[in-house]
Amino acid sequence: MNSRLHTPALFLLFLTVAGCGGSTNTAQVEFRIPVEVDIVGTDDIEDRIITTGTLRTRESVILSVETPGFLILGHDDAGLRLVEGSSVTSGQLIAKVTGEDARLAARLDATKRHLESAKQEMERRQELFKRQLIAEENVWQARARYEDALHDFETSERVFERTHIVTPIAGIVLALARDENGRPVADGQKVNFGFEVARIAQIDSLIADIDLVGPELARVRPGQTVRIRHYAFENMTINGKILRLSPSMDPQTHTFRAEVEVDNSQRFLRPGMFVEAAIIAEQREDVAVVPRDSVTQRAGQSVVFVIDGQRAVRRAVSLGLSDDDQFEVIAGVLPGERVVVRGLETLTDGTRVRVISP
Repeated sequence: MNSRLHTPALFLLFLTVAGCGGSTNTAQVEFRIPVEVDIVGTDDIEDRIITTGTLRTRESVILSVETPGFLILGHDDAGLRLVEGSSVTSGQLIAKVTGEDARLAARLDATKRHLESAKQEMERRQELFKRQLIAEENVWQARARYEDALHDFETSERVFERTHIVTPIAGIVLALARDENGRPVADGQKVNFGFEVARIAQIDSLIADIDLVGPELARVRPGQTVRIRHYAFENMTINGKILRLSPSMDPQTHTFRAEVEVDNSQRFLRPGMFVEAAIIAEQREDVAVVPRDSVTQRAGQSVVFVIDGQRAVRRAVSLGLSDDDQFEVIAGVLPGERVVVRGLETLTDGTRVRVISP
């Protein structure tokens, strides 16, 4: 009874659906994966070893007090008292030690008068000997006293010179007359034997001591270029070169020490700075390169996806040197071709794509 009541309604519904279906044309939707691409270009590329190090001077001179007394610091060419950072020349007076202790230690005036007296007596006896008025033995005695007086005078001169502290090298004053608490010493301060007056060094060329691990050591040799950077100079690099390699390993850090000669003629760097060092282990010029983001691994192979029309074609590539941004391509792609750099994670060979960047 219920089926007879609903049959006309079902029949009408069927006709309605059939009529609608007969007049509808359904468009087929094609899905293309959006990707970003970049162009294979040519560039210079470097194999770099990044490490860190500390700058120091190549050599330095430490000047200390050898005769107790009162310290008076020297002056520069402009007549200004020397300070840390002052430039000095070889032989320049850095400080002098004055006072009774220094004067007594030198005894310069007394030994000079004694020398003059001994010389006059020797010359007088030599004249008397020529006139045969005294024996030759008297001349020998006078000559011996003269030699003793000369020795005493020369010793006094050396002691006096030690009260005048001069630098044997030209350079920059790195440290100057500070007490045990690190405070600068005023002129006239009493100083004792061994007090450090100054430390002087050249800073136009510095040495960076850097550490290398075993695998890196095999790629480093003297003469290689090194680029030095310090965070204080964000967009500046300073050139250096590997000077020498340590013949032994540090037993505590298990690293090898390398010395890098750094050109500091502009004097931007300072001894003691902690710097980044990029050693150029190898460099190639004008080679085909692809962005790092374009290279992926498939089945253990390095591959890129090259745009061919509306499809991404997979290419196996042979890679060479690399840096932070790109790979050298030895084989697999040519300069001018476009490779996918974004959206390649789901690509397979021949996938239809939509390029949303060049």
